[in-house]
Amino acid sequence: MRPLKWENRRLKLLNQLVLPEHEEWIEYSDHEDVAIAIKKMIVRGAPAIGATAAFGLALAALKYRNNSKEDFINNLSTAAELLSKTRPTAVNLFWAIKRMQNTLDTNKDTCNVSELVEKLVREAELIAEEDIAINKKIGHLGTELIPLNANIYTHCNAGALATVDYGTALGVIRRAHEDGKNIHVFAGETRPYLQGSRLTTYELMQDNIPVTLVTDNMAGFIMKQGKVDCVIVGADRVAANGDVANKIGTYSLSVLAKEHNIPFYVAAPMSTIDFSINSGDDIDIEERNSDEVIKIFDSYIAPKDVKVYHPAFDITPNSNITAIITENGIIKNPSLTTMRAVYV
Repeated sequence: MRPLKWENRRLKLLNQLVLPEHEEWIEYSDHEDVAIAIKKMIVRGAPAIGATAAFGLALAALKYRNNSKEDFINNLSTAAELLSKTRPTAVNLFWAIKRMQNTLDTNKDTCNVSELVEKLVREAELIAEEDIAINKKIGHLGTELIPLNANIYTHCNAGALATVDYGTALGVIRRAHEDGKNIHVFAGETRPYLQGSRLTTYELMQDNIPVTLVTDNMAGFIMKQGKVDCVIVGADRVAANGDVANKIGTYSLSVLAKEHNIPFYVAAPMSTIDFSINSGDDIDIEERNSDEVIKIFDSYIAPKDVKVYHPAFDITPNSNITAIITENGIIKNPSLTTMRAVYV
């Protein structure tokens, strides 16, 4: 299950706003439309956003391929700036854009515009290909943390739909299922955008992985009942000390898990770790439109003029995290010291 495809030099995105009721693919040929798609959350999830932005710059390269080299480079810079302003929290967005810009900078003096276009297209393809391999490595390493017959709680969607394929948190769950560990998943609905109910349950059911949907405010009760063996979530940005920005509600889950002595795991690629910031206090938290809270699709569930506070993410401190699972290894008891040990 892939949320994006690169076909015939066009980007196709699976519209995650209409899942699970409809499977709709939208084709893009212009980076400006790709930026709108990221902002509107037609595509979402940190790794998927990064890959989408890379393909957005590939589309910009194709759009300006008949320009002079100077104009080509200037237009690519403008396109990169536009894409970088779409979602402020997910660091993979900036990582992928920087990687594309580095490809341009490395080759701009020795290649003509046509050659630069091909290198940029190929770099975007590599970002996508590598993401799948990384997610499978995370799944391979993370499965050792999952006991037999485990009941796993997950929040939001950190699966194939949030990456190029396979997933981070759901990648670990997928691998545990493939290994015959007889797991069961509790998926929190994830208000207000309902990624857990709309996307995670859909993914898991497609793969015949047993899943039970619960409302977000049930988590503490089912933990108290002894029905949860571990919690595993994804991440949108991880600070150098192991503080984690993830979908709003993650922090509350970590507090509940800690209270009930339940392991709390984060699965994320190294590209999600931002070693330029020391703690979660330095992470820019995106605030989104109030309509996402007071409406479900086109129906109002609150007064139209009610005051709304809508941060899309929260920060889980490293002290609440049992381990962070990356493709470079498992970071137990994350801190500035332990995080640096996997940085290569």
